[in-house]
Amino acid sequence: MLVVKTRSRAKPGLFLAALTIVFMAACTAPAPKSFNDPNEAGNRRTHEANRRLDRALIRPASGAYGHAVPGPVRQGVGNFASNLGLPGNVVNNLLQLNINGAVKNSWRFVINTTIGVGGLFDPAGNIGLDEEMGDFGQTLHVWGVGEGQYVELPLLGPSNQRDTLGMVVDVFTNPLTFGAPSPEKYMSPVAKGLSRLGDRYDFSDTVDSILYDSADSYAQARLLYLQHRRFQLGQEEPVDEQGDGYDDFYAD
Repeated sequence: MLVVKTRSRAKPGLFLAALTIVFMAACTAPAPKSFNDPNEAGNRRTHEANRRLDRALIRPASGAYGHAVPGPVRQGVGNFASNLGLPGNVVNNLLQLNINGAVKNSWRFVINTTIGVGGLFDPAGNIGLDEEMGDFGQTLHVWGVGEGQYVELPLLGPSNQRDTLGMVVDVFTNPLTFGAPSPEKYMSPVAKGLSRLGDRYDFSDTVDSILYDSADSYAQARLLYLQHRRFQLGQEEPVDEQGDGYDDFYAD
């Protein structure tokens, strides 16, 4: 009798949980038309510190890495880093009820890990199994959470409150973070770091023009980040750089 009662109580709870997920998934956050940057002065200080770090360390390191490592090898490292992130994508696809994306990313991970030699090559992409985006910032967006305030993060650069929380959660939602033994679990951050250096080298002209050639590199980086991220999330509203409540930092 005890077992029967326990089961009968569990069913409404499971049903309610499923209903809650469906309801949240239907509440995608509306597209913002401007930006929210009340801590612009502090963000600009962080941005300037990031520029100094880039000039002193990251740009020289990316140049050394790009000149020392051939392009196909850099591409392989990037593929490897991307492949290690796929299990986390699958988790977020499921949280968003994006079953098609979860299946696609699962097959992509299996094919590239086996035939693609641990993800160094991308045979899945050659047959049309491209990566389906899935991060926890996107999941929160699908659940109806707004992007919050704009944030410039040390070293990581432009973000917002929602995506900053998402980055923290993504560390713990990727099964490889805890499933791998001790030396192997450090492969993902090392591969991602090298992949970022490779990207910095490949797009050095574009990054340099934003950070060092534009009249206001902070405003330029903020605009590009917000437009790109909102486009990723299907929000195609233009960013109004003179939105309500905007205070030009250089007005004086």
